[in-house]
Amino acid sequence: MPPQAPISPILPILAIAEAGRLLDRSTSFADGVDHKVRAILDDVRRRGDDAVADYTRTFDGRAPRDDGSYELPAAEWHRRAASVPAGVLAALELAAARIRAFHEAQRIPDLDVCADGIRLGLRSRPLARVGIYVPGGTARYPSSVLMTALPAKVAGVPEVIMVTPGPSAETLAAARIAGVDRIFEIGGAQAVAALSYGTATVPRVDKIVGPGNQWVASAKRQVYGEVDIDSVAGPSEVLILADDVAPPAWVAADLLAQAEHDSEARAILVTTSRSLAEAVVAEVARQLEDLPRRSIAEAALRRYGAVVLATSLDDAIEFANRYAPEHLELQLRDARALSERLTTSGAIFLGTWASEAAGDYLAGANHVLPTGGAARYASPLGVYDYIKRTSLIEYDRAAAERDAEPIALLADVEGLEAHGRSALARRQARVTDAGGLLPPAPGDKT
Repeated sequence: MPPQAPISPILPILAIAEAGRLLDRSTSFADGVDHKVRAILDDVRRRGDDAVADYTRTFDGRAPRDDGSYELPAAEWHRRAASVPAGVLAALELAAARIRAFHEAQRIPDLDVCADGIRLGLRSRPLARVGIYVPGGTARYPSSVLMTALPAKVAGVPEVIMVTPGPSAETLAAARIAGVDRIFEIGGAQAVAALSYGTATVPRVDKIVGPGNQWVASAKRQVYGEVDIDSVAGPSEVLILADDVAPPAWVAADLLAQAEHDSEARAILVTTSRSLAEAVVAEVARQLEDLPRRSIAEAALRRYGAVVLATSLDDAIEFANRYAPEHLELQLRDARALSERLTTSGAIFLGTWASEAAGDYLAGANHVLPTGGAARYASPLGVYDYIKRTSLIEYDRAAAERDAEPIALLADVEGLEAHGRSALARRQARVTDAGGLLPPAPGDKT
């Protein structure tokens, strides 16, 4: 009897020369999604609450309350939040305390610089109102509430509006801990539209943050400009750089923790050790056996996961910088020193003890991170995302007179005569007895 062919591993082992395909992580959506979302946005902009109600009935099977609103009354909100078990509540409060403490350190001081008779400033003030999107239904993401609402409150945002297509008790408890002001039980593109344009019952916000499905992501991308957004989030991802100090069981567990998010998640190991690579592949198969979300994690690993064998640590670092992962784990010797060479990650986890799961929930750094390679230029969500900065420019008379001629010369280069006249008008202004200013007298040359 001929030997049976070996079962293909859930995680393929690739040479680094074959790993280029892993770099392509498009944020495009399924055919027709953008067009359908555009129609929803336009309809909500035109019909307001009536459109929101129609789409919410269709997609979520939920009618508005007697007052025509989807706002969750405070009494019901707090009653449902009070049902959360004491242990879960204590964990949420611990996470909130750490998130708050880390983000307090991100406060941005005003800037004031004086030189040559010119005073320049940069004034930072919080946005007036922000909206946070929280997935609902069968999903429970209280951690996302803490990560999006707490930095806003630390920044001083007066009003945080939460939208969700059906919050769990844990999500409501997190909203209360984080200082959310109002909650609306709506989701999808219609919720993004209501926050962006405002309706009779849903107030318009200045910025929308938080994760969602492709309909939410498409809506956020399309309303950018009407409001600010945090990012257009793609599937979650982890890249693990590991050497032979890394326990294979821990590496496998961290890959599976990422893969269980959804079938589009990316979980990749890069290592110079073939023995570690083979041990991790075996551990992944073993740990999958009793994983409740096995089908999701296995689909993600088969479609997008990989173990990449690098020829050297330098090659592994170069690949990681090209990949620009949302989460980067360094299960390496001298992880902190090597982290200085890794420049394109959303968050870096240093050493074998720092799991990405700790960053998701309890460490205190923000878990809202750039995905799909956007970590090349984008940053974690933070207090600075809820701040608007305004420049301040002040001149004294001597500086205005001194700068008038070079301003006029530059204006002339650009063909903007009125700009030059505006500066020159101040060069020979006359001071009145009361200390006010008069324009130059007729006949004065400016």
